[in-house]
Amino acid sequence: MLRFRRWLTLSLLTFLAMFLAIACSGGTPFVNETAIRIGSKDFAEQFILAEMYALILEDNGFAVERKLNLGGTPVAQSSLIQGEIDFYPEYTGTALLGVLKLPGNSDRQKVYETVARGYKEQFNLIWLAPSPMNNTQALVVTQAGVEKYGLKTISDLIANANRVTLIGPPEFQDREDGLPGLEEVYGKFTLKEYKSVDAGLRYQGLIEGEADVAVGFSTDGEISAYNLVMLEDDKNLFPPYQVAPVMRQELLDRHPEIIDILNSVTIRLTDEAMQKLNYEVTGKQREPADIANEFLQEEGLLKR
Repeated sequence: MLRFRRWLTLSLLTFLAMFLAIACSGGTPFVNETAIRIGSKDFAEQFILAEMYALILEDNGFAVERKLNLGGTPVAQSSLIQGEIDFYPEYTGTALLGVLKLPGNSDRQKVYETVARGYKEQFNLIWLAPSPMNNTQALVVTQAGVEKYGLKTISDLIANANRVTLIGPPEFQDREDGLPGLEEVYGKFTLKEYKSVDAGLRYQGLIEGEADVAVGFSTDGEISAYNLVMLEDDKNLFPPYQVAPVMRQELLDRHPEIIDILNSVTIRLTDEAMQKLNYEVTGKQREPADIANEFLQEEGLLKR
């Protein structure tokens, strides 16, 4: 009888401890004892996106390990394939051109379907739902530049190329959707000058008049902050760059419920929203985690 009473007391205490743990966590039990490892590439937008995914998973009871600032696409992709991370945010255009080495395409749905199928077949990796935002390559000009050269489209730029100084990162001179792609799609041209600078100095050079046009991305915060104009890609050189979590199949096998959790974030990411979020980090020097948390709170996606 004494042994039974001890067993009963121990069982009740264990049950009570579990009940209190659940109650203190807002009613959500701790879902996962093994941390979900989230990676990112090495720029502000990636930090913000990865923090959003980390925060919403933690809010749903998952343990999360952040492995941010891994480097460029090859490093992030290798980390995912090798099992060093479970997922990271990637762009459809990068996957199409840089990873799968396939021809460019301007159709968003076809590009998404192509990369989703290619990643599954080649790497057993899964793409979740793509965002409305399209962080595509962009050639950007000031309002003064529009008036000076009459620039509205990339064709206008090519027609004035010998009068124009273009500023951008070194890799734009070699990328398939950089200068070689421009020549292939829009025809041969010769710039007055191409100023090769660190990516963080592009907009500074443009605003200060060191260049006429800057190489950027359509979700860069500086575009809205400085009222810049993106030239229309009138011959559809640049493929879409919608973002989505790309993850290992093993993670989804363990936790299929995270699909809806992560998709609830991605579907709210528009060009305008991402421009503002990016500028909070690149322009105002705020922490990506704080910006991510504010966005999720405003969207009503966090329970706590």
